[in-house]
Amino acid sequence: MGEAIIREITPDDNAQVAQVIRKVLLDFGVPKVGTAYADKALDNMYETYNAPNATYFVVEDNGQIIGCAGIAQLDNYEGNVCELQKMYLLEEARGRGLGSKMIMVCLEKAKEYGFEQCYLETMPYMEAAQKLYKKNGFEYIDAPMGNTGHYSCPVWMLKKL
Repeated sequence: MGEAIIREITPDDNAQVAQVIRKVLLDFGVPKVGTAYADKALDNMYETYNAPNATYFVVEDNGQIIGCAGIAQLDNYEGNVCELQKMYLLEEARGRGLGSKMIMVCLEKAKEYGFEQCYLETMPYMEAAQKLYKKNGFEYIDAPMGNTGHYSCPVWMLKKL
């Protein structure tokens, strides 16, 4: 197996990225409403993150995209906080340390942009993901920040950068 690489998304990645995200969500039985599954942005991730202080990354392994994650200003929030967004890894990407690498790359970018904190939302049963976030310095908080529109994601975490 070749070494997986993490790089910024290109317009040509859009279709594969949308596929990866929807597959992971379906694997986890995530509701299709009130979660990322319904986001129109999924089919145009390159364009969505082609904005100031936002970047989306993909993990590529032998020409296939096996994971992705991004960083952007937290929606509807006053303050210097970004959100770790749409982080998904296919089964073949898990257990290889790629999640931690992905988080590191995203947080480095967030610091470059001058963000002071990073927020994320996830699902209660995504326990492996929560472990990964905790290992990387995220802590649970009691209430959501901003308004992402993802009312079906009741677990919130925050990390100081």
